[in-house]
Amino acid sequence: MYEQGVGSERVGLARIEDRPAPAEERAEPSSGPVPDHGVVWSPSVPNRLLARYYLPRSHSVLQGNACRLLRDGVEAYPAMLEAIRGARRYVRLETYMFITDSVGELFGQALAEAAERGVHVKVLYDAVGSWTSRRGFFEALRQRGVDIRPFKPFSLNRGLRHLLQRDHRKILVVDGEVAFVGGVNISAHWAPVGQGGGWRDDVLRIEGPAVHELERRFLATWRMAFQQGVDRMRLRLQRRLRLRLRRPGPPRGGVCLSVLSSRRSIHRAYLHAIARARRSVLIAAAYFVPDRRMVAVLREAAQRGVEVHLLLNGRSDHPFLEHATRAFYERLLEAGVRIFEWQRGVLHAKTAVVDGVWGTIGSFNLERLSLAFNHEVNAVFADPRLGRSVEESFRNDCGSCREVNLTEFRRRPLWQKLLERVVYFFRKIL
Repeated sequence: MYEQGVGSERVGLARIEDRPAPAEERAEPSSGPVPDHGVVWSPSVPNRLLARYYLPRSHSVLQGNACRLLRDGVEAYPAMLEAIRGARRYVRLETYMFITDSVGELFGQALAEAAERGVHVKVLYDAVGSWTSRRGFFEALRQRGVDIRPFKPFSLNRGLRHLLQRDHRKILVVDGEVAFVGGVNISAHWAPVGQGGGWRDDVLRIEGPAVHELERRFLATWRMAFQQGVDRMRLRLQRRLRLRLRRPGPPRGGVCLSVLSSRRSIHRAYLHAIARARRSVLIAAAYFVPDRRMVAVLREAAQRGVEVHLLLNGRSDHPFLEHATRAFYERLLEAGVRIFEWQRGVLHAKTAVVDGVWGTIGSFNLERLSLAFNHEVNAVFADPRLGRSVEESFRNDCGSCREVNLTEFRRRPLWQKLLERVVYFFRKIL
């Protein structure tokens, strides 16, 4: 829920429309301060065995997916708009923030045009995350044929839990053929501004059987929010039948994916992969207030010789959470964990890669609200090629960060230490 603040709309729309060069055409990124240790697993090891090694047994694995990492809005928005504009049957969009700025207008126009040419368009946005948006904008989309609805509008009559439980997912599914999942909302925050770019984030573009699973997550949330009683049961049976008849698409690539929407299962996937890490654990976390188990597994990995690197916010959009995060620094640094603070604006990514083969991208934050209340979704993958791409992206980011030094950190002012302790005490309600 920390994405609520909406700042300037200064955004180069021409740049959003321009698709950046494919990853293979870009220059090789610099290695930065994070060393490249080479491969851990033999190329002959099948991805399905890697998935089974790093994932808990209870997590199902979908084989045959094609995936591409998209960095920030400058890469994600053109690909998402292209998919919407090319839709033939339906579009499903679920987002925490749908802000009526220049980027929101661009997406709204694409969605409305799709609806007007006969595409079935459903949009679900979180009422709290999008509270600054103009209601007239959404009404205009409805009049043009877009079925757009708010998730849990603000109401004091329904209690505190109703207000706290938000839809934090970011999912776009088009025609059951292509899907996008990650941390990017519909807002100018993620669009390029001048030379510095917008908020730092990651999105995974997916083709293959996992698209079907992401669509199922969207439909489950829609059904839960807007269908009642007998109608809900009847439509649930109808949709189950349709989804079974509409089998997942044919294999498109070699990536093994697991789509996780249970908060506990995402948390468990993190813990399991870190505990099995052999070479490296690289985590980019926008909001990092870990529980005891997460701190313990990170410390244990570092102490057994695994390179553990955390990329965290240097200037968060939620300052109190920033101080709570720094309350964990000393224990982690003492164990050998390296911490890098992002300096170029706001880090919003929720991305991890272990041993260059296992990784996750999605909406789940390593903090209390994501674990206790929010609706989340992450794609967990096992694939050396995709893992390499995520690892190179992480390494490039760390080259633009300030590394936290334990000796210098211990010298911080007394008032800062006291503030960290106070905020840490209230970490469960931030």
